[in-house]
Amino acid sequence: MDPKTLARYEARAHIIKAMAHPTRLFLVDELAKGEKCVCELTELVGADISTVSKHLSLLKNAGIVQDDKRGLMVFYTLRTPCVLNLFACIEGVMKQKAAEALAALES
Repeated sequence: MDPKTLARYEARAHIIKAMAHPTRLFLVDELAKGEKCVCELTELVGADISTVSKHLSLLKNAGIVQDDKRGLMVFYTLRTPCVLNLFACIEGVMKQKAAEALAALES
């Protein structure tokens, strides 16, 4: 693999790793519904603000979300809604696996 190709796959892996946590997947789903402040997201997640902020920072560094500081509050929005296409694909894989498992039980 040449260096340019390797760099492209490393960049992809960085984005996938940023989403590879249940809380971050939840945050992306919530932000798909619209802008939310950190305080709202903290309440929804049920974790302390520093933990939620760390998750949001990882998503921001990967280019998935963006923030907007207004006074003392920080609001987040989904920067790249196309990640929801990945979620739909994952759900499809999950359904297929479940259908196969059910079929195996019925045999």
